[in-house]
Amino acid sequence: MKALGFDNEKYLRIQSERIKERIARFGDKLYMEFGGKLFDDYHASRVLPGFSPDTKLRMLSQLRDEAEIIIVISAVDIQKNKIRGDLGITYDADLLRLRDEFISRGFLVSSVVITHYDGQTGADQYRTYLERQGIKVYYHHTIEGYPENVELIDSDEGFGKNDFVETTRPLVVVTAPGPGSGKMAVCLSQLYQEYQRGVKAGYAKFETFPIWNLPLKHPLNMAYEAATADLHDVNMIDPFHLEAYGKTAVNYNRDIEIFPVLNAIFEGIYGENPYKSPTDMGVNMIGFCISDEEVCNEASRAEIIRRYYSALCNLAANKATEREVGTISLLMKQMQLQRKDRHAVEVALKRKEQSGVPSAAIELSDGTLISAETSALLGPCAALILNATKHLAGIDHSIKLIPQEMIEPIQATKVGLLHGQNPRLHTDEVLVALSMLSLKDDNCRRALAVLPQLQGCQLHCTVMLSEVDQKIFRKLGVDVTCEPISKHKN
Repeated sequence: MKALGFDNEKYLRIQSERIKERIARFGDKLYMEFGGKLFDDYHASRVLPGFSPDTKLRMLSQLRDEAEIIIVISAVDIQKNKIRGDLGITYDADLLRLRDEFISRGFLVSSVVITHYDGQTGADQYRTYLERQGIKVYYHHTIEGYPENVELIDSDEGFGKNDFVETTRPLVVVTAPGPGSGKMAVCLSQLYQEYQRGVKAGYAKFETFPIWNLPLKHPLNMAYEAATADLHDVNMIDPFHLEAYGKTAVNYNRDIEIFPVLNAIFEGIYGENPYKSPTDMGVNMIGFCISDEEVCNEASRAEIIRRYYSALCNLAANKATEREVGTISLLMKQMQLQRKDRHAVEVALKRKEQSGVPSAAIELSDGTLISAETSALLGPCAALILNATKHLAGIDHSIKLIPQEMIEPIQATKVGLLHGQNPRLHTDEVLVALSMLSLKDDNCRRALAVLPQLQGCQLHCTVMLSEVDQKIFRKLGVDVTCEPISKHKN
């Protein structure tokens, strides 16, 4: 079993208590910005072994009757069809998935706010689509000079120009499919307009990373920088916190830059800002729930390497920039990390060197390394799944789980009838074949039974994976990296 480094139950208890304390601190209403992913937080679950992807949603469920949710999406992300990397779906599609998930768990999702709106046709079309489904949609505009131009921002031509979002409950949770969506600006805009309406509203920030009470260069905080390299986020010592309390706390550049804006808004509402620093705004208790720091450190180092490979592949596919790759490369140097520190990398590359064909390797939870290569019948990842499940189920490696006479008709259909270019079986096709054979074959049944043990395992392939293989490994919970080489070039 994979070692755990995070106490999930303790976190659920003390985090909800902290939020309740913050709600009680303000009067009529509290806007709480949820940074990161409220649901499906796979980054947190990778770097904090023991943290469940839906932990934050479970915690918030304890406040369900007091809360409503606003989902925020940037018009810029809609226009360019931005993809959520861990799920492989666009932000606009993910918004609907999140909304359905929240509603299924008993939450009130009151509306959607489209931010950074400058008349984008994609945003207009998306708004029409949502409204036809009975969803309330509001526009928040781009403000020139944001966040430095405080005088304009804190005026009727700034926040006052935005649509006012109607809310009914004391706790308003503001979340989004991904980072950089404008969640904080939505909260601040609402504070400004609530004040105009005579409502005493407060603000708090729930941001999982960076972890404020860990060192600036702690592996967990460095992994967060790698995860947000596309946003150019930078972890910093909070200068406001240091000045106010004489204590070091870690925050990130966007929170520090926006703090004067928040300060001006609170001074206008209450006469003074209840927060002395950006760190004060937060309610994050993650740092108090780490049960084994070295386990989390090792997981964070692995995450930085994984992010580096992801950036390389995205660059090869024109989905990333040289700057993004360079940022993560610099983080690796600072952490003294190399690609081969991801153990599956070296094994996969060695197998390719020996075989001369695309290969893959996986590190199981007990440290065992299994490899496979492309054959006439199977792609490297399909072959790897068979090798790994045979090992986990204690099946002799010489046994063929799927007979050749079953594979060949599938290949004939793929190429002859469906006009496919690649006759080799993908991972999904291998799993379907195993499922069919498991009705009468005990070995296939045993191989399928151990598939859940692949969750959290580390895989590397010497070529970029097909979309099908990526989706299968994502569903199995396998952390995948690839060399930035297409199958065709290989």
